[in-house]
Amino acid sequence: MSAGNQQPIGNGLVKWIDTRLPVFSYLQKEYAEFQSPKNFNWFWNFGAILTFMLVLMMITGIFLAMQYQPNTELAFDSVERIMRDVNFGWLLRYMHANGGTFFFIAVYIHMFRGMYYGSYKNPRELLWILGVVILVLMMATAFMGYVLPWGQMSFWGATVITNLFSAIPLVGDSIVTLLWGGFSVDNATLNRFFALHYLLPFLIFGVVILHVISLHVSGSNNPLGVDPKGPQDTVSFHPYYTMKDSAGLAIFVTIFAFFVFFAPNFFGEPENYLPAAPLNTPAHIVPEWYFLPFFAILRSINFDIWFIEAKLGGVIAMFGAIFVLFILPWLDKSPVRSAKFRPMYKWFFWIFLLDCLLLGWVGGKSPDDFVMKPTVVVEAELDEIIEEAQDGRSFTSFKVVLDGKEVTSVGEFKKFIEEKGGDDDEVPAGFTEGEAVYETGLRVIHLGYLSTFWYFFHFIILLPLLGVFERPKPLPKSISEPVLGGGTAGASATAKPMEKA
Repeated sequence: MSAGNQQPIGNGLVKWIDTRLPVFSYLQKEYAEFQSPKNFNWFWNFGAILTFMLVLMMITGIFLAMQYQPNTELAFDSVERIMRDVNFGWLLRYMHANGGTFFFIAVYIHMFRGMYYGSYKNPRELLWILGVVILVLMMATAFMGYVLPWGQMSFWGATVITNLFSAIPLVGDSIVTLLWGGFSVDNATLNRFFALHYLLPFLIFGVVILHVISLHVSGSNNPLGVDPKGPQDTVSFHPYYTMKDSAGLAIFVTIFAFFVFFAPNFFGEPENYLPAAPLNTPAHIVPEWYFLPFFAILRSINFDIWFIEAKLGGVIAMFGAIFVLFILPWLDKSPVRSAKFRPMYKWFFWIFLLDCLLLGWVGGKSPDDFVMKPTVVVEAELDEIIEEAQDGRSFTSFKVVLDGKEVTSVGEFKKFIEEKGGDDDEVPAGFTEGEAVYETGLRVIHLGYLSTFWYFFHFIILLPLLGVFERPKPLPKSISEPVLGGGTAGASATAKPMEKA
């Protein structure tokens, strides 16, 4: 770009710099004068909110890194020292910890808004893909940051998640060893995670720049999903949307500040206030809430699929749940962007949103928990007791008589069946009487099966079919037509064929 093609702005030093390096005129053109659709709603505020949260996370993270010690013997104490001895260290830590939570809240709202209004469709496919790349980098950064306090959940979370890679055939164990820097989660692991946790936000910032450049090339989508047809459909980004974004940001920051000052540990785990103890496993190991839907998908594949073992199947499903987001622009075949004009897709979108919330709830519960009060079954039929034991039923009370001896161990009972039973359907000799008590009902894992199925069904089956069979409503001719034309979008567009995305 030559300086001769630029119009210098300002005067004095600013004009002198801009003549030689047109950064100020570039910012004015791309932000102040950038033409945006005039019908943005409040869901379009989250781009600015995410930018603010990213900068906040990077600044607080840099100051925390000045005091943190990436050593297994010192990490936990260094975090406590930040809380007690560093000036405003408590504020830095609570802003950083809760900032991660609110960063994910904003990015999920941003993505669901894009899905509802079709912001991933032509010509914005690359814009969407870069957004998903940012999400993946955020997840990696958050996971590594969660390990750094070196509390109980930090240590065991790192152990469980990194062990998932061992399910990959041939190279899995090598990947785990590489991540650990040894043969267990230890000092080398903590050092690696600290270095990567410091690096990744700068990569996120770089991808955000590409994301914004792509946005300025393809232009912003809008609630109607139709392209601007002229100046009557757009306004300058400044001052109109800078003021609107400022108002939305003020509301968001107010809610964020409430949690920082009044409920800083609301999203935390009490177990993580205990130093890491490799010989003491927590009762329940669960990730942060923003990972729970993917964690639920991972746990829901607890059965072998042909030659694929359950562990590998769960890993494939979990990463597949992220991969389908990358190919979403090509799964949705509908020529219409906005759900405002897609009556069937609108309903299925809300069902999908509820499904994601259900996955999050399932991920935070033990898979064997009952959803409702279970039914207690007392089984005295010998063949039924054998069948339930062979199926791996968990008994609340178990007692059988084998060769005149009372046995209360299910394991010993199953061993007896294997030795003397022969056919599973036959009562083995020596088994004279018994009583088994167990609870039955709808368990959390059953909801996990259902919600995981619907997640993939929505993307892989439903969206392509909707593109073929759904009959969208007519689109308005332009963004301004529903207002300037004196009618609603549906009534004023009868002569206009559907506009392709």
